Amino acid sequence: MFLFAVVNLYTSNLLTQCYRTGDSVTGHRNYTYMEAVNSILGGKKVKLCGLIQYINLFGVAIGYTIAASVSMMAIKRSNCYHSSHGKDPCHMSSNGYMITFGIAEVIFSQIPDFDQVWWLSIVAAIMSFTYSSVGLSLGVAKVAENKSFKGSLMGISIGTVTQAGTVTSTQKIWRSLQALGAMAFAYSFSIILIEIQDTIKSPPAEHKTMRKATTLSIAVTTVFYLLCGCMGYAAFGDNAPGNLLTGFGFYNPYWLLDIANLAIVIHLVGAYQVFSQPLFAFVEKWSARKWPKSNFVTAEYDIPIPCFGVYQLNFFRLVWRTIFVLLTTLIAMLMPFFNDVVGILGAFGFWPLTVYFPIDMYISQKKIGRWTSRWLGLQLLSASCLIISLLAAVGSMAGVVLDLKTYKPFKTSY
Repeated sequence: MFLFAVVNLYTSNLLTQCYRTGDSVTGHRNYTYMEAVNSILGGKKVKLCGLIQYINLFGVAIGYTIAASVSMMAIKRSNCYHSSHGKDPCHMSSNGYMITFGIAEVIFSQIPDFDQVWWLSIVAAIMSFTYSSVGLSLGVAKVAENKSFKGSLMGISIGTVTQAGTVTSTQKIWRSLQALGAMAFAYSFSIILIEIQDTIKSPPAEHKTMRKATTLSIAVTTVFYLLCGCMGYAAFGDNAPGNLLTGFGFYNPYWLLDIANLAIVIHLVGAYQVFSQPLFAFVEKWSARKWPKSNFVTAEYDIPIPCFGVYQLNFFRLVWRTIFVLLTTLIAMLMPFFNDVVGILGAFGFWPLTVYFPIDMYISQKKIGRWTSRWLGLQLLSASCLIISLLAAVGSMAGVVLDLKTYKPFKTSY
């Protein structure tokens, strides 16, 4: 985790310097990640970058839909278990909760531009701090209750019986590799870093402000990741659940768990929009260039909304974004394997978007000569991260294969 944080801090700082082509203060602005690659690298790498970035953003929306449904069900099951005094196992399907989350996202997806979702980012950050603090506090309380630390430095023991069956040596390897993908996903904000940087006012120079913001955010999130992960494992040992908050049971203190899970849902509503807006903008700008005379694509109609002012309705935006949310919801219902999906997304996006393109653009931007010590160091870092991404992809795919053995489409329940 610490190594992922250090690598991401370093490469994200390289990426911030690529917001402008040439001089980092007065050079040409690049409004998106893809524009930066096009301006600095050009050629086939632009299409490759766009393909990887937008597929990854689409996948993130799917992962967030799955995660939100898990937390929504946790709230429902917690209250069900409490009202029945533990007599009802409270099993339920995840489909209805994914649909509910999808309906909310259809509404929020009509926010026209990326810079207009700034308030969602603030709400999401507050919610993230809330549920992380609750999880950490409950982990500390559980360790105090146990009067000892569970688990071991070597991780889960071979032979441990879990919901997925008995852990074998092979499965332990797959789970370890899958964890690499999950950690890579946890530091995946680089895929929208340029888009975020474009909302920053200057002076001071955008890259300086963004560097401070990324340093602070990575430091804070890493501390919380490590504390929550370590205390969660110390509390539950080999029986630690994939979702830490579900491991504390459904009975006591159920109201605190409900608050934490509600915070997760609210956080994911905002995060879904933050990660989807760049993809929305790309499709809409491409369509406007393709059909500039189409009223369906380009025309906007003023709709007065009491207390909110005037909303500019665009029919293409309404239809396209609704279809996008429907697709992500449908795929989430088809593949509700959150940990596996997160691992795959982390493996797929980490090396190219967090490491390779930032390093390649930085080398080109700063005109670093081949075979110099700095060039060799950057290439070694890139190659090492590529190996990690490949290993994480193998582990996550193995997890999907295992899940598919007992999987029935649209019939997943908890």
